[in-house]
Amino acid sequence: MGRCRLCGKASPFISEVIGYCADCIRSRFSEVKEDLERLHRQGRRRDGLPPEVPSYAQGRTCRLCSHRCRIPPGERGFCGIYENRQGRLVPLSGDIRKAFVHYYYDPLPTNCCAAWVCPGCSSSGYPRYSHREGPEYGYLNLAVFYSACNFDCLFCQNWTYRGGIEGEPLDVSDLVRAVHEGVSCICFFGGDPAPQAPHAILTAREALEAAKGRILRICWETNGGESPAVIGQMAALSLNSGGCIKVDLKCWTEEMSLALSGVSNRASKENFRRLALYHRQRRDPPLLIASTLLVPGYVDLEEVRGIARFIAELDPSIPWTLLAFHPDFMLRDLPPTPRSHAMAALQVAKEEGLQEVHLGNVHLLW
Repeated sequence: MGRCRLCGKASPFISEVIGYCADCIRSRFSEVKEDLERLHRQGRRRDGLPPEVPSYAQGRTCRLCSHRCRIPPGERGFCGIYENRQGRLVPLSGDIRKAFVHYYYDPLPTNCCAAWVCPGCSSSGYPRYSHREGPEYGYLNLAVFYSACNFDCLFCQNWTYRGGIEGEPLDVSDLVRAVHEGVSCICFFGGDPAPQAPHAILTAREALEAAKGRILRICWETNGGESPAVIGQMAALSLNSGGCIKVDLKCWTEEMSLALSGVSNRASKENFRRLALYHRQRRDPPLLIASTLLVPGYVDLEEVRGIARFIAELDPSIPWTLLAFHPDFMLRDLPPTPRSHAMAALQVAKEEGLQEVHLGNVHLLW
């Protein structure tokens, strides 16, 4: 049972780690802002990451993501990957063709948040983008995990990458060689692809060139915080290959984004608008899929309705996956998503006019 330090409200859906309820975060943000920023800084310092987005006036500007970090000499950007070495921005790997990444083969159909509408796991996109009119049994997804992120989510489900960069960086050519004829799609995720986007984009292009004449879909899972130039390149690769971009719309209000993810969600929403234009060029299989983790007590019906209305106004055919939460990383004091909240969220999405809504991780509901 948590208690809000501002209004005194007690609830099992208030995290003692965060210290405040959703209503106070949204309506009295100026009063909680300092504590929330301190929480994120402490966690990042513990994990050896820069505590905040650098804004050094004479620093070198990184243009890979929306933060546009201005990095001072000898320091790193918010993601921890790019550093200013004698006036040049250089990745820790030393070369954009090398990245801190690992990969594995995931047999299709997978448990991907877009599985219910993607060519690898459903009937969409056949025959142009899929080997079968249904799940591609016998084929593989190459899952490519990038060990860095430009967000700082307290509820991160893949937080172990924050323990530090380990192992040798992987060259683009090594990853391309892993794309054998049994692989019908590549999914770049993490962390997030954004901090090492040049490596991912080069890998996608070279893999498509090597696989010319056969099906190979390029997919992404991202927070949507890339720069417009980067998100445009990602979209083009997916559009032309039959793949998709899965954007994690974590919440609706900027205050909640700052509380839960440590950064603004303005750029993510603007990029989602841009991607909706690409989506209209190819609705089958859908290019753009949204996902949202139903963090109990915080991604409440107010946040859900805001996201649902936003998507519906852009294009009600855009699929949206609502995901049940399980306690992880810094929010281990919250329970899994209640079934009642998940059902209410589904109803809200339908009320706002969305045509394709799916509930994932249903085994976690209680």
